[in-house]
Order: sequence, then structure tokens, then C-alpha cells
Amino acid sequence: MFKKTLLTSAILATLTAQAAQAETFKVGMGDPMESDQGALAQRFEELVEQLSDGEMQVELFPGGQLGSETGMIQDTRIGKLDFALVGVGNLTPYAPRLGALTMPYAIRSHADAVKATTGPLADRWNAIAEEEAGVHIVSWLYSNFRYLTNSKRPVTTLEDIEGLKVRVPQNELMLATYKAWGASPISMSWPEVFTGLQQGVIDGQDNPYIVNYTMKFHEVQDYLTEVHYQYSLQPIVMGVRTYEKLSDEERAIIDRAGLEAQLYALQFQLTEASKARAGMEAEGVEVSTLEDEDEWIRIAKEQVWPEFYDDIGGQEAFEEMQKALGH
Repeated sequence: MFKKTLLTSAILATLTAQAAQAETFKVGMGDPMESDQGALAQRFEELVEQLSDGEMQVELFPGGQLGSETGMIQDTRIGKLDFALVGVGNLTPYAPRLGALTMPYAIRSHADAVKATTGPLADRWNAIAEEEAGVHIVSWLYSNFRYLTNSKRPVTTLEDIEGLKVRVPQNELMLATYKAWGASPISMSWPEVFTGLQQGVIDGQDNPYIVNYTMKFHEVQDYLTEVHYQYSLQPIVMGVRTYEKLSDEERAIIDRAGLEAQLYALQFQLTEASKARAGMEAEGVEVSTLEDEDEWIRIAKEQVWPEFYDDIGGQEAFEEMQKALGH
């Protein structure tokens, strides 16, 4: 009995020591756990813990618990927060050349989005993020196109968007795009959007189906239009300072977990977006498509692209990206 007690005590001591040695990493994100952000983050958590045999633990903080996306980016840059899962548009104030990924109609399909965030282009964006923003891109979430919702009327032509107060992130390119189309865009932080829609401070906003549905925008929005102007890419970022303090093995685990979670999230998006659309329609949202999207594209190319070439690294660099995507 005495020997068995000693053995049990030894095992407990070993487990306690292992737990004490485990390092915990915090991940902040703006959307709820049942969103596609949650799907990516949970898979990332599982992979990090599996690949490290539990020596690296991940703790998730959904729903803006750790602040706005802008605030979380700043916290990762200074090492206060380990990881932030954010919209790439909120990263561009720190790394302007990443704005190439948000140019209206630069990405036109799921295939484009994948090609833009893997291989040589992925290496390019990560180098820019590290140099300009001080963050390392660990993974990419494919959240589909940002579809326009509003509470006023169906939007099927440019005339219909005239004067609509549309929320956009703190992103000059998105502000300019909606202005070029005749809307009245308003920059607003993510945690304020639902209340802004509810109180009529804004008429609408744009986000992919899964985000629109999990955020319950159908409760305050009656109409959705499939505008294909911007594919919502959301990276998980880690401050370069924090990343460089890790061992080679820890960095390899994080990067592998990020890539595998990225592939998982793409499959999640392809299967769940249609369910989210059906859910919104069941709640009474009227879904429309554009009758004149060629005109939206023409205005974006002629009025918006030239205004931002300098900000995103020049026209030549943007055209190289477009060529790499086969456009």
C-alpha cells in the first residue's frame, strides 16, 4: 500500500510539474465562438496543444472580450497579447501594403483568395506585416465576400445604394470605395456595430454570410445584397517580439498549426456559408444580387484603384499581384 501511495504521489507530482511548465498563449478575436473565427481559433488551439504534447496551451477570448481589433493588434505588437484574429482591413493602418488584398475586386473567387495567401504571395504579405506592423502572420481565415446588409431597401443597382449610411472599419480604402458608389460610409469599431444598426445610427454594414448570421444581424437588417467587391481575409497575427522569443520548435509548432487550421477553415467556410444564408432567409432577410455589377467594378477600377496605388506599394506591385492571380 505504501509503495502504491508513493507511486501515485510521484505520478501526480510529474503531472503537476508538466502543467506548471506548460506555457499558455492567449488569442483575442472579435466574433463569437460559433462563428468562422471561432472555428479557426478552436482548430488552432487543438493543433498547438496536440503538436506540443500539451506543453503549449491556448486560451481563446471571443466576442471582443480583449477589446477592439485595432486595440488587439496594438497589444500583439507590444507583446501584451500573444495572438489576435482580425480582419486584414484593420491591419492595413499598420501595414499599408497589405491594402492590396482589400482593393475592391482585386480578389474575385475562393481560388483567388487561397492563391493570394499561400506560396510566394503569402511569404510576401508576411514579410510586409513583420516589417511594417511588427506582427507575424500565423494563419489566414477565409470568410467569403463581404455582402452588404441594410434596413432601408433592396440594393440591386448603384441607384439603390445612394445615401445609405454603411458602416466600414477604420479603413480609408473602404471609405473611398463606398463614397465612389454614392453611399455615405461611416467608420465604426466592430463592438459598436450591432447597437449602431439597432439605433439607426447606420443603415447597413457588410460582412460574409457566417458573420452576418452569427452576429444576428437579421434581427436589425431586412435586406442583403451579394456584392463581390471584397473577399474577407482575416489573419491570426502574433507580435514579432513574442514570436522571436520562442524556441525554433515552438515557432515550428505554431506555424504548422496555423497552416493546418487555415485549410480546415476553408472547408468550414465552403460548407457553412450556405447554411448561414438559409438561416438568414428563414429569419425574413431578402437576398438580392446586383443587376449592374460591371458598373460597380468599372467605378472601383477607375476611381478607387488609382487613388491608392501609392499606399499599397505602387501600381506595378498591384498589377504583379493581379497577374499572379491570373487577372
